[in-house]
Amino acid sequence: MTMLHVKQLYTTHASTPRELVKQIKERITQCADNPIWLHVLSDVELEPYLERLEHSKMEDLPLYGIPFAIKDNIDLAGIPTTAGCPNFTYVPKRSAFVVEKLIEAGAIPIGKTNLDQFATGLVGTRSPYGACQNSIDKRYISGGSSSGSAVSVALDMVVFSLGTDTAGSGRVPAAFNNILGLKPSKGLLSTSGVVPACRSLDCVSIFTKSTEDMMAVFNVAASYDKEDVYSRKMPVNGKTFSSSFRFGVPKAEQLAFFGDTEAEKLFYQAIEAFERLGGEKIEVDFSPFLEAANLLYSGPWVAERYVAVKALLTQSPESFMDVTHTIISSGATKSASEYFEAEYQLKAHKRQSEVVMEGVDFMLTPTTGTIYSIEEVNDNPIELNTNLGYYTNFMNLLDFSAYAIPAGKRHNGLPFGITLFADAFEEKILMHFGANYLQKETL
Repeated sequence: MTMLHVKQLYTTHASTPRELVKQIKERITQCADNPIWLHVLSDVELEPYLERLEHSKMEDLPLYGIPFAIKDNIDLAGIPTTAGCPNFTYVPKRSAFVVEKLIEAGAIPIGKTNLDQFATGLVGTRSPYGACQNSIDKRYISGGSSSGSAVSVALDMVVFSLGTDTAGSGRVPAAFNNILGLKPSKGLLSTSGVVPACRSLDCVSIFTKSTEDMMAVFNVAASYDKEDVYSRKMPVNGKTFSSSFRFGVPKAEQLAFFGDTEAEKLFYQAIEAFERLGGEKIEVDFSPFLEAANLLYSGPWVAERYVAVKALLTQSPESFMDVTHTIISSGATKSASEYFEAEYQLKAHKRQSEVVMEGVDFMLTPTTGTIYSIEEVNDNPIELNTNLGYYTNFMNLLDFSAYAIPAGKRHNGLPFGITLFADAFEEKILMHFGANYLQKETL
């Protein structure tokens, strides 16, 4: 299920969008024991999209007939948005801006996908609709919060999907399901029509199986939204891809794999692969990034999560899962003085990180240091979730762009992933480096 394959089906008349959607819905039914989907569009709900394509030319629409999934904290007109909380449910009259752009380009929305409640978690287990299972081994977590979005791509139900990413939700599920995850710069993809987690940090993310597909979706989705006060335009001039480059890695003592020796070995193999591609490894002090990451949940930014759902939390606290309630309610006590103290600390970390980034073309880290079973996470939900954010929590606070890609598998078949990150607006250069690595390492 890639864009190239789907377009070949259409151009050779081996299939049509209507026939492909029928096959997809059959596949979704076959996987019904995994709570990937919260709402699959009915034939009636799909009809306007299919009918439009039947009256359009393929060459006029860059995403003609390409099926995609939407995380259920992102609006699709006429379809319920739950954010993983039944009592929060509403039916939007208008789709999120980014969804509108994708549909205008010819993409077909298949449905809304499961998530950690209110996008609060990196595990995929914090949903009243059930824990989304890993696409490779159902005993393991899918990653979150964009759990269903990642699994739907991994299991060939859609070509691409939309997630969101505040603390790693667009990267961790990619690593756990052996697919690609792009976390764009803040504001580059509009968050209009997205249920906020931390509005000042939230990003809409993209999952695909190929960099070519990622680039095609990104080119459509990265559109300036004048109605979104956080929206930003992509600068006209940016860095260009070079076969000779420098990439940063954390000092050995600053790496954390939480006892996962296979993940550690695979990371060092990835470093060697980038060196074979012409890169020069630069060991850097990773402490500014780690110290910034600690501010995300221990600092005042959790108050943004509280603000987003304050009314429901106050009036109907039973609507929340226990772990979600514990995390979000802690934001009620954060003060303005705490925010400014943390903001000053963050500015210092940002300045220090800028010095690091000046010496490299991009940074290379594991996406996560390890992976856990669903049972392990249920037994220890806070600590293990925190471990998964070790390499991800700082990213939006420090305003980086990031690309998560597969980097091998453990002996039990579970995948390991790495993340390339750089300054804001460097998505395309990251995709070029990532594609070059994937092409050479999979030959």
